[in-house]
Amino acid sequence: MTSKELEILRKDVARFMRRLYDRGLTTASGGNVSVRIDKGIFITPSSLDKGLIKGRQVGRLTYTGKNLTPELRPSIESAMHLAIYKKRPDVNAIVHAHPPVATSFTAMRKKINCTLIAEARAILGTPVLAPYALMGTEGLAAAVAAAAGHASSQPNVILLENHGIVCLGKDLLTAFDRMEVLEAAARMTLITHLMDSVKPLNKKQLREIDTLMGFTVSLKK
Repeated sequence: MTSKELEILRKDVARFMRRLYDRGLTTASGGNVSVRIDKGIFITPSSLDKGLIKGRQVGRLTYTGKNLTPELRPSIESAMHLAIYKKRPDVNAIVHAHPPVATSFTAMRKKINCTLIAEARAILGTPVLAPYALMGTEGLAAAVAAAAGHASSQPNVILLENHGIVCLGKDLLTAFDRMEVLEAAARMTLITHLMDSVKPLNKKQLREIDTLMGFTVSLKK
């Protein structure tokens, strides 16, 4: 990558972090966004207002975790991001946030119904749950990487028990889109439960969506 391309990507990381805050998907101190670059990653740091972050405030780490921007405090979840990138070479961007409705489901051990509308099935697939581990620890990094690297499904949406959500993508927009669609799916799940009426897509309809999405690589990877 050229220095200009890297600068644009660094600004994009900050822009998507601000979008998370503006959409109410995280708080001023919560969540983190990263993107894969040559020999490392760009990642939002700790101890900065996520709603106001600028490109110059996005940190840079090597794949071994060395901080190349010592003026910035590395994200508490840097180890988690690096572990996912190591496990999933197809992933180029990671968005971690705490959308209130979706995160509530992780605290209730209840599933978010992603079969209510076609968009949710196509974009989210089947989310998986990673067991609780203390934030910022190697235990959390290992648990999330293990969930992301499940050989049979290679899921791109991971629910962190009593914590939040991690969405993966081939680029920042794909990962962000998954976060937004998941929160919408969680709200729909809650509404249909409160109304005590639900008619999810049937097996035939789900197969049709899965077949269709097999040709849309950008949303599968």
